[in-house]
Amino acid sequence: MLPVQKIKLTLAISCAVLSCTQVQAQSLNSLSRQNQSPDPSRKLNGSLTFAAPPPPEDIGEPGQRSEAGSRGCENVDKRIPIDTQKHRLTALVPVYSDSALVLGATIAAAPTFWFYTSYVAPVPAKFVLRDKDGKLVYQSDVVLPKTPRIISLSLSKTAPPLLVGQQYRWYLKIYCRAQEPPAFVDGWIQINALDPALKSKLEKATLRDRVALYAANGIWFDALNTASELRRRNPKDPAWAELLQIIGLNELAIEPIVECCTPR
Repeated sequence: MLPVQKIKLTLAISCAVLSCTQVQAQSLNSLSRQNQSPDPSRKLNGSLTFAAPPPPEDIGEPGQRSEAGSRGCENVDKRIPIDTQKHRLTALVPVYSDSALVLGATIAAAPTFWFYTSYVAPVPAKFVLRDKDGKLVYQSDVVLPKTPRIISLSLSKTAPPLLVGQQYRWYLKIYCRAQEPPAFVDGWIQINALDPALKSKLEKATLRDRVALYAANGIWFDALNTASELRRRNPKDPAWAELLQIIGLNELAIEPIVECCTPR
């Protein structure tokens, strides 16, 4: 398990490192330069704390969590509802405010990625995954939903397993018009080893407790995936909304999730 440090993205994790499953939320700091951040003095009403791992020093380009419009998408943008235009295309991933680095960790060899999209079918889309050196690892066409939704993209069974200790760069590209630059978001995913002590606790934990354990140990993608399962079983469960609030995307917490979009 990677060590955690108190950075602006994170909340201090005094009791949460493996010994507490219901951790107390503390003051939020600025989370993102790309999206409106919550007041640093606000307190979360929930019980989740997210503690991000230290960012790699040599990660390269930081990424872009939210798409601000593309030259090729003007006609599509006009059809997007006004109340969703702020988040035309947004990855549900933390942003380190000091560096604008878009990065989340996982323990999964075949992780699931989460996005909000106002772009809808039949607009073409593509998901791309590259290693740290830029070599193509995986790419696939994506069929977008018919209405603005939160979507999940799971790697297909043909995708190679991602390697522990490595960082990969992902892209979701929207091709509104042929021969024009796509609208896109991009960022990094870091593959962590699962600490044996944490593994033991996860095996005994409820879904809600697993969310807290993953979040307290900086394992973002697994925390969000588990929270999505909680929301599917009980739409009133607060874990999903709490996680999105922590990373400054509370406006998207109420958006519907569509069961779709495994890359082809």
